[in-house]
Amino acid sequence: MKITNLCKLAFAVVACALPLAANAQNRPMASDSKMMNDGKMMSDNKMSHGKMDDKMMMPAMPKVGDMASDFTLKTLDDQSVRLSDLASKSQVVLIVLRGWPGYQCPYCTKQAHDYVNNAEKLKAAGVQVVMVYPGPADDLKAHVTGFLENKDWPKDFLFVLDPDYSFTKSYGLRWNAPKETAYPSTFIISKEGKVTFAHVSKQHGDRVGSDAVLKALNADMMKDNMTKPGM
Repeated sequence: MKITNLCKLAFAVVACALPLAANAQNRPMASDSKMMNDGKMMSDNKMSHGKMDDKMMMPAMPKVGDMASDFTLKTLDDQSVRLSDLASKSQVVLIVLRGWPGYQCPYCTKQAHDYVNNAEKLKAAGVQVVMVYPGPADDLKAHVTGFLENKDWPKDFLFVLDPDYSFTKSYGLRWNAPKETAYPSTFIISKEGKVTFAHVSKQHGDRVGSDAVLKALNADMMKDNMTKPGM
């Protein structure tokens, strides 16, 4: 009798346990669901932080007192021009044009003519003038050729290309908007590689002319003379 009762009890326990096991198998595990959600959140956060990091890593525009980052760009005839090599010999006047936004910028043309017309004064000041022409790599040489036409480009001036904005981005000057290229900018870089003059325009105009550069160079020269021993 006791054995029979025990068998009946065991059968009842098994019968109750089977539905519970079936339900547990069909229901997603709470921990798995949480892991999936946490995983998605982690991925989203990573993407968000990635965008934030990219923005935070964007180089700052050079300002007075900064050391100018070195760069190497090529001329129209594929000659390499390196900033540090130029600065080791003389001060550098670095002019960043808008280049090719889809047309030849009239403000860039006017600015270039101004420097060409005052090439002798700039040569007497003992500086190296470098103009940078940024734009999409495709046909950039052809656009540069068109830009330099009828400008009587001085042999002492250097004109370099910035295909696909590698230099422009490294200097924090990329104007990332439709039909834009770079923020027009002018810098004077000392023989020690330090930025002594900086002007960045957030519009098409507001360009620095050669007179302003010569004035800044003269002011720097007077300042240097004042700091010499015996002055």
